[in-house]
Amino acid sequence: MAKVVADKSSAILPNAFLGKSKVPTDDDLAAALGTAKPLWEQLLSELASQHRLIVREWHSHSLKAGWSLRMKRRERNIVYLSPSCGAFMASFALGQKAVEAARASGLPSSVLKIIATAKKYAEGTAVRIEVRTAADVDVVVKLAGIKLDN
Repeated sequence: MAKVVADKSSAILPNAFLGKSKVPTDDDLAAALGTAKPLWEQLLSELASQHRLIVREWHSHSLKAGWSLRMKRRERNIVYLSPSCGAFMASFALGQKAVEAARASGLPSSVLKIIATAKKYAEGTAVRIEVRTAADVDVVVKLAGIKLDN
């Protein structure tokens, strides 16, 4: 189940594309994700079918940050997917209504702890979910729906 990631000082998965200046290719992504590549594909498929999240943009703030795949609805950023070695991180900025909806949604207690201990910024509460299993994919899909509804 989802690993508790309280803030940036915690053990956040390192981005697989640190120091890379070019957008990762599908081969680069497959090499980095390894056995987690099917989970990545499953998540993209479920986000598209369940929430119509089909706008995907690779984005990098700097060479030190690496690359992430931004999933959007129109101009609204919904979730960022950051590849790592053998896993990936899904990151959300949840507004207060979305946080309240998440608390009432029946998410696993480990995910509720992540939300409760997450840093709050002007953009929202920074929720990071480490994705290593199909159950983690389900959590990310559910949180994307909560963000979209709120």
